[in-house]
Amino acid sequence: MVSLKSFIKTLVCVGALMGASNAVAESNAIKEHNAQFKGFYEKEWEQTQPCRETALNRFTVCSNVLRNEGNAPFILTNNTSDKVAVLIHGLSDSPFFMREIANILFEEGFTVVVPLLPGHGKREADDDMSDWDLAERWQAHVDEVINLADSMGDTVLVGGFSTGGALAVEHYLDSADGSEGEIDGLMLFSGALALSDNAEGMSRIWGIKLLARIIDGSYQTHGPNPYKYPNVAGLAGLELMDLINTIREKIEEGQQVEVPLFAAHSQADVTTPISGIEQLMEASKGPNTFFVIDESYGLCHADLVVNTSLLNKMNFNANMVNQQEDCAVPKANPLFSTMRLMLQDYLSQFK
Repeated sequence: MVSLKSFIKTLVCVGALMGASNAVAESNAIKEHNAQFKGFYEKEWEQTQPCRETALNRFTVCSNVLRNEGNAPFILTNNTSDKVAVLIHGLSDSPFFMREIANILFEEGFTVVVPLLPGHGKREADDDMSDWDLAERWQAHVDEVINLADSMGDTVLVGGFSTGGALAVEHYLDSADGSEGEIDGLMLFSGALALSDNAEGMSRIWGIKLLARIIDGSYQTHGPNPYKYPNVAGLAGLELMDLINTIREKIEEGQQVEVPLFAAHSQADVTTPISGIEQLMEASKGPNTFFVIDESYGLCHADLVVNTSLLNKMNFNANMVNQQEDCAVPKANPLFSTMRLMLQDYLSQFK
């Protein structure tokens, strides 16, 4: 007859074995997801290499084709959660600018996937920035990354900064009219759903893309910011305008956003006017969280996602720009901590 002590001991051993087995399965799943993520860039760049800098819970894909490791795509893995967020960077910049938003999401229990859009973060980007199919390549990469995220958890949020926000919205609206349930929420930071009147007017000129491609010439990737190209390629900007027009057409056809929407935007943003976000809000069933930074703060487009910590890590060389020009030198968002609280409140509905 088995004693009670022996029985309890057996139960403890079985529990330990089951726990170990689950841990191994979980570890294998993480390795598989990381390998798939890395595979995207091995295909795009034809080579990757080990990163010099490593961090707990962080998987980064590095390569010699990148300007530096700060431009590299990464995943922050939360081992105890089935919630995943995808954050997409903006035009001409890199995953570096999504770091602080990614940290907030990670602290709130999300695994966070931060991809690198084709043509970005590289030492040489001439061929990419003159590619007629650049926007299609962005969309294809966003599709495959969101599909990966969908396999990593039960709750999937998608968002991004500027062009990244536009790509998130376009994917949502294009995905079975936004009704298939793949995406559970959208997050937009300075979302590029409208451009300046001048930029939008230029985009309507016949043959403008060919002209922009000629004017772009040899595309410069090195400048005062090690994590951002010094200028937006004209052709790439027109590709973004095409993306914005696609979103507008879908909304005009009656499509709506049927998942919770978070948007943070500066009224002083002249690069991507807030009117684009306001129009999207009108087509959203909610619940919506709209954090508007008053025009009196003069907050520039790119600075919305920048806090003091990110600014200190940026190593921006202000001597290479005209410091008297508006928005030439990056600054920290003075209301970043308030934006954090608003984002955390938005995220609380997914617990």
